[in-house]
Amino acid sequence: MRKKKNSKAAEVEKDEIENDEVEKERGGITAGPSLYLVATPIGNLEDITLRALRVLKEVDLIACEDTRQTLKLLSHYGIQTRLVSYHEHNEMTKAAELVVNLEGGAKIALVTDAGMPGISDPGFRLITLAIRHHVPVIPIPGASAFLAALVASGLPTDSFRFSGFLPSKAGQRRKLLESFKTSPRTQVFYEAPHRLLETLSDVVSILGAERHVVVAREVTKIHEEFLRGRARDVLEQFSARGSVKGEITLLIAKADEGGIQAVAETVNLSQRVREIMTEEKVDEKAALKKVAKERGIGKSEAYREWQQSR
Repeated sequence: MRKKKNSKAAEVEKDEIENDEVEKERGGITAGPSLYLVATPIGNLEDITLRALRVLKEVDLIACEDTRQTLKLLSHYGIQTRLVSYHEHNEMTKAAELVVNLEGGAKIALVTDAGMPGISDPGFRLITLAIRHHVPVIPIPGASAFLAALVASGLPTDSFRFSGFLPSKAGQRRKLLESFKTSPRTQVFYEAPHRLLETLSDVVSILGAERHVVVAREVTKIHEEFLRGRARDVLEQFSARGSVKGEITLLIAKADEGGIQAVAETVNLSQRVREIMTEEKVDEKAALKKVAKERGIGKSEAYREWQQSR
């Protein structure tokens, strides 16, 4: 009799395990505390998976970057799960609070305003803390701006490097651009719209006017746009507009034989100074100042190089 009972208990346990696996495949949430990393649309609200919607409905709490932004998404799909703010300014303390909730048995979804949590958005601190406390971390994949831009760019995708946002300081940005002059990989970045013209100028100056670039703007949104071409041409097109708006992904083609040759032919400092003096009708001092800023070097260093080349 005991044998029979044990056999029956084993069958029940087996059924529970199988049901749990089915729930995972169907997209439901698992038993016990878990942190779900849920990708949300980067523009078009229809770009969300059925699994993501189900998780957002079933968790106890949604930690989000901006409650107002996330509420638009939840309202659109009739989801009423409680929201709590989690962003770059409070994540130091909030991450610890959320892990306490997780250890108490809560199921929490982490979302950002758009895309995948942790990709150039808050999330890393909470994720690593949850892992350290042995809380299951479950990714719910979906929209990603840089991947969408990459596959539609027309640039090679066999080998690429995504580096998040480019440095805001000119010197650091130019140093980074210098580091992949001869890179065999497509380079992918996010960039602020108000810095795009300056960045494209740096690309022309450092990587060469002939290097192919793609600017993906407002991907998946109403005004989605891809500008593809040589760096100089793309810069001219955006310069003619006067101002740039929207979410920007910048892609830079890998260096091929032509690209490497273009780099080798990039103008030296003295040539660049003369170009600026001619094109912008400014004196030597003003041209030197601009070149120093372009190259991320001091004015005295630029002046010394200018003197040596004369």
